Amino acid sequence: MSEGTHSASTTPQPGKTAAPRTPRSKPKFAVLAGTAVVAVLAAVALMQVLRTADDGVAAENPAGAETAGSVRLNNQNQQAVARVNGELITRDSVADECLARHGREVLDNLINRLIIQQACQKQGIQVTAQEVDAEIVNIAKRFNLTRDNWLQMLQTERGIAPGQYQRDIIWPMLALRKLAGSDVKLTEADMQTAFERDYGARVEARMIMLDNDRRAREVLETAMKSPEEFGRLARQHSIEPNSRALDGDIPPIRRHTGNKKLEDAAFSLKVGEISALIQVGFNRWVILKCEGHTEPIVQDIEQVRDTLYETLVEEKTQAAVAKVFEELKQSASINNYITNTRQEGVKQTSGSVAGRAVAPAASSSYPASAVPAGQTRAVPQTRSARQPVPRTRTR
Repeated sequence: MSEGTHSASTTPQPGKTAAPRTPRSKPKFAVLAGTAVVAVLAAVALMQVLRTADDGVAAENPAGAETAGSVRLNNQNQQAVARVNGELITRDSVADECLARHGREVLDNLINRLIIQQACQKQGIQVTAQEVDAEIVNIAKRFNLTRDNWLQMLQTERGIAPGQYQRDIIWPMLALRKLAGSDVKLTEADMQTAFERDYGARVEARMIMLDNDRRAREVLETAMKSPEEFGRLARQHSIEPNSRALDGDIPPIRRHTGNKKLEDAAFSLKVGEISALIQVGFNRWVILKCEGHTEPIVQDIEQVRDTLYETLVEEKTQAAVAKVFEELKQSASINNYITNTRQEGVKQTSGSVAGRAVAPAASSSYPASAVPAGQTRAVPQTRSARQPVPRTRTR
């Protein structure tokens, strides 16, 4: 879950679809793939508006007077937000509709927010406005942009206002980092593994994935007899839709990105060879046909050591952040009245990272209520510039 890594596995995984191998353009804002929580902010805001206390409105307006946003009803403890042919639509009816459509997702986000707020109140570690601004500047620099240009691009292309970005994305990202701690230790073995993963040779292959052992053996037998028919067999039998549509073509397989058994099998194949059955999960079998081998992107680790180090630090930090929040969620006692579910909190053992929590500073920080869902997907996914994988095949 690194912000700076290109280590997202291309190894086929059970239940996951493999992307086509055709090179694709990567928009600048792929970096925000982890900000899916923003999608429900509008719903949250709407629910908050709909639940605004009526007392203030009643005090400002005579009974029954119309305002720009609503009409106060004397005979009902509610407000109208629209009138259609003389018939009123009330705030409560709109709120009920929103709750029915978006209630579960919005409530999940609010629950996660409250979990973090409660942890914040216990410890009081602060994330200041200055730290938030410095992080924005740092992220913008990674893309050779000024802070203002970066914020403008976010608003233009993603519809994320600067204040929203600061409060709902950057603040919780920094808060969770502090909660996780900053002690990241890397070994030379870590560096070598990541170097091989990110810059090493890859295997270009076609794949057939099946969910039945007997059928898998039958398809393998046919493929062995007629290797030239592998693409047709993939199109006819594979249960993985993306690669099936491409005659089994999958992204190049790398080392250290997923299923070691599959990776070992792929790298042992010569061009044109077909693998034995490879079990990659429960009721999931894969057959590979090697189409070629790519050359390493970089030969000497010293050429990319600094970049690789930053990538690994970010990866480990993000992993720690995810662990912290998961522990906070597991330790929380939650009664969800929409889903009628109940979770009894699991008490954390001594030494658990959940024992530390983060709270914003009093005057110069963003309020704890600004913390969004708290899920690690809300963290912006910044990505370092990389060289593309060479398409040259070694035959």
